[in-house]
Amino acid sequence: MRHLRALCAIADTGSLRKAARQLGMTQPSLTTQLRRIENTIGGRLFSREVTGSRPTPLGRSVLCRARPIVAEMNALVSEVRQEAGRTADARLRIGSTGSRAVVGWLRRLRARYPEADTTIHIDVSANALLQMVAANQLDVAFVHEVEGAPLRVPEGVERRVLVAREPQFVALAETHPAAARPVVPLAELAADQWMVDPSVDGEGPGLRRVLAAAGLNPRVVYGDYLTAADLVASGEVVTPCQPTARSRQGVAVRPLHGDPLTVRLFLASRVAPAARTAPAAGPAEPVRPADPAAESASGPAGPATGPATSAPGAAPGDPLDVDALFGDLEDAYFEIAWASPTYRQWLVRNESPLLRFHDARTHEAFDAMGLAGPAEVS
Repeated sequence: MRHLRALCAIADTGSLRKAARQLGMTQPSLTTQLRRIENTIGGRLFSREVTGSRPTPLGRSVLCRARPIVAEMNALVSEVRQEAGRTADARLRIGSTGSRAVVGWLRRLRARYPEADTTIHIDVSANALLQMVAANQLDVAFVHEVEGAPLRVPEGVERRVLVAREPQFVALAETHPAAARPVVPLAELAADQWMVDPSVDGEGPGLRRVLAAAGLNPRVVYGDYLTAADLVASGEVVTPCQPTARSRQGVAVRPLHGDPLTVRLFLASRVAPAARTAPAAGPAEPVRPADPAAESASGPAGPATGPATSAPGAAPGDPLDVDALFGDLEDAYFEIAWASPTYRQWLVRNESPLLRFHDARTHEAFDAMGLAGPAEVS
């Protein structure tokens, strides 16, 4: 089964590197494993091309037999885990593509469900997390979707939109001439070398689309965001970054003029069986948008339906309260967004819908979090 899953992962991602990340192993280990499988079979299953790994005719034949076996095994494991969960201790399994809001989210979830075994799975691939939700390996996942590069949302997974359009800022060296500006025009970075992480779904195509729309054709290289800070500080590259990103020594984080790079943030969960069979009353997405702009585009949101998993601390069989999880995520995101000086200034300058939170909070609530209200920002 391990070998069959590896073959399916390579075919699905089209890349040994992406498949290795999805499988939780290193690329050299997966390469060695593939070589052993091919030696055992006696033929090549994938051709290595510049654009990635593609199945050979023999590989397609093997995959046709392998996929049903893997699907049946996944279904077996999922059903067994669900059965065991009816008598096991309460648990909550969340996933995320990585955000500074996750820390506050976890803190709130553990306060809400103190008896639950709460775990988190971080993955740079939003598509991989969505598949885990669909396979009942995660209860919910907080992911981002690059504008212009839609994610593959599996059947039976619904979305609650947190932010319809979150601007992506740029990280550049403090010595870069554009770092002196509070807002950076994209054209001033035309001569720079951009770096993106190819493992982040949609990041590369999304950036190239924006650059092409602006009539720019800078060099785009690939790397790992976790190790990019030194390259940025030295002036070797500039990178897109989340607006809540911390400024590091030698690195400046700035908004881009006109916000050409944006992502959509949403929480994914499984649709309850009753919701799948009920007559459709309207679009399932977003179920409970946090951004009024998203709400105006899709109409008022109706009551959300949680997936058919046991809620932490509740009696076995009770539905998971996804609305409560989403509310905690809203609070955690706003907290970290407002605590980021650069993003806070952007929110006020653009009169972001996120500021509606201020209407529902007292100054005492802001003081308790150590944050200032919008009126206190110059």
